[in-house]
Amino acid sequence: MSNLGERLIEACGRLRTAPAIVGATETLDHRGFADRASETAESLRKAGIEADEPVVLAVSNRVRDLAGLCGIWLAGGVAVPVHRASIEATTAALVGRTGARLRVNMHPDLAAPASLATDAPVASRGAPPRSRPLLAGAAFILFTSGSTGEPKGVVLAHDRFARKLDMIDAAVGFGAGERTLLPLQLTFVFGQWVSLLTLLRGGALELCEKFEAPVVLERLIGTPVRRVALVPTMLRALLPVAEARAEARYRGAIMAGGEPLPAALGRRYRALWPTAALGDIYGLTETGSCDFFLRPEEYDEAAGSIGRPGPGIEFRLSPGDGELQIRTPTAMRGYLDAPELTAAAFDDGWFRTGDLARSRADGRVELVGRAKDLIIRGGNKISPLELERVFAEHPDVAGALAAGAPDATRGEALHLLIVPREGARLDQARLIDWARERLDRFKLPDRIHFATELPLGRSGKADRATLRKLIQAETPPSK
Repeated sequence: MSNLGERLIEACGRLRTAPAIVGATETLDHRGFADRASETAESLRKAGIEADEPVVLAVSNRVRDLAGLCGIWLAGGVAVPVHRASIEATTAALVGRTGARLRVNMHPDLAAPASLATDAPVASRGAPPRSRPLLAGAAFILFTSGSTGEPKGVVLAHDRFARKLDMIDAAVGFGAGERTLLPLQLTFVFGQWVSLLTLLRGGALELCEKFEAPVVLERLIGTPVRRVALVPTMLRALLPVAEARAEARYRGAIMAGGEPLPAALGRRYRALWPTAALGDIYGLTETGSCDFFLRPEEYDEAAGSIGRPGPGIEFRLSPGDGELQIRTPTAMRGYLDAPELTAAAFDDGWFRTGDLARSRADGRVELVGRAKDLIIRGGNKISPLELERVFAEHPDVAGALAAGAPDATRGEALHLLIVPREGARLDQARLIDWARERLDRFKLPDRIHFATELPLGRSGKADRATLRKLIQAETPPSK
């Protein structure tokens, strides 16, 4: 059975009245989830849905959103998740890109952009889009953040994503009936696979509509949560709240992913919650999510690495620049309506991640930066990730993000944004003096900025492109 909707319904049939999805004001048991999904599928059929037709799905981590996703799959459609908080220009552009005429909005009473708003859970506008062979058997069209240009629509197939879910489960181990807390958004592939695996294994999914550190901490220590999925930026924000309540211990699993987990941050959590199982996961939307795993039992000896590849995953480092390339049977079908971009993304079947990496002596892989993010200052190539890792080791630093800005003399100037730990007093001169023994001179930042938080993208990850724009807006061009 490759259709993910059918797999979900089969799982629901075994549990019936057990909780499936828990929200702030509403709960769906497995039978209620299946009923909602089936009703959505029937409404789509009445609307004349065609096989493999893209359907826009409004999501904002509400209880019924995942039932809408399942209903789209049961009806033979391809889901295009879009956040209800998106601006109309963004939403209209994505609707136009897919040609979608069908919309599923399981909470039509909530505010949404005009192109997502509906009076009923299912609505139709216009004529069916043209048929696309790329969408045959597809489950998702997931749009990337578009920080370097127009967002690309990643097409993921049912059979490949189902295979990746089974592989992730073999590596991570979702136990039957276990409860998962999800502060990640459902537009994010990390949030999607965590949700699906929880439901497929008969567990209960606790949704957070938005990330709020005090709320997340209360739900971790106040309910029987077996695991939580977070990006490191969320872990940074949660840390001071958790440290202020050191007696409140969390003993479940922490799955970190979406961006590199600094070793310094991981060590702070290991000291705070020594019985919690901290693991790191690396993957990309284009490869169907998780490809590398740093398991909790290995974390202390291998912090700062992304571990080893999961079952069926091959990797290599390109000889020219050390780019990490991945070959996997769960890779995307391609980018929607962009065969030239799809071809450029692969090198003889190996997906080009754009991440620079090195193999450690113990066989694990460590990321050293992004090829597109390398800062070239006076002819020297500098990885912002290296700077961030070093400054994150400072005991008074809660977060660090580096970026380059145009400089007429040296090509680029090196900027660093620092988030001090609560109550700490930091200044540029003392931080740079501290870093002189830890970084080569040519890697020291030209300017350090201070803020209460790192700029975030839609998925909750630290957003380097936004930082670059902020720097350029406040820094006059060099003469």
